[in-house]
Amino acid sequence: MNRMTNPIPLVEKEQLHAFNFAQEDVLTDLAARNKRRWDISRATSLGNIHRGKVEITFQTADGEKKRVDTTVWAVDDLFMVLKAGRYIPINSVLGVEFF
Repeated sequence: MNRMTNPIPLVEKEQLHAFNFAQEDVLTDLAARNKRRWDISRATSLGNIHRGKVEITFQTADGEKKRVDTTVWAVDDLFMVLKAGRYIPINSVLGVEFF
């Protein structure tokens, strides 16, 4: 996706604590969930080995879509841990873009 024309608002990682996230998964398709898991794993490797940033698109509990540019440090079954100790629930992630 072209970053210059992407209409989804870009937020700072320091703002993530202000958002509420839903319990249900934003992706309903199994193939899309598997791709998301693969992309998150790849983003974690990129962050740990090269300190590389990715753009994460996520959805809040009220249905708003947001983006954040950050480094992914770790991942478990439920959360992505980002730089500065911030986190996003995996089930709220719509996609990961690599640059």
